[in-house]
Amino acid sequence: MSTAKQTHDHNEIKSWVENQGGVPAIVKGTDKNEGGVLRIHFPEHSDNNRNFEEIDWDRFFDEFDSNKLDFLYQETKADGEDSTFHKFVERESDNHIET
Repeated sequence: MSTAKQTHDHNEIKSWVENQGGVPAIVKGTDKNEGGVLRIHFPEHSDNNRNFEEIDWDRFFDEFDSNKLDFLYQETKADGEDSTFHKFVERESDNHIET
């Protein structure tokens, strides 16, 4: 069985993303008058590299926090393999949540 974790802790998010080979990014063309649509991009697992613009962690977390987001992620799949499953969800509270 696989479980998901939910957090807005910057260190936890950055650690998981980097351990999975990801980088903070925005979708190209979405940064007009806003911060851009946030993504975690996995260049080694994607044929769509040209649709993403890598950004630094400071910019990523500025947007993440200003939009009051949480990060929902899975460490391993049900079969035990590493997982890159993640999504951004609306922050429910200021507490760390694990499900």
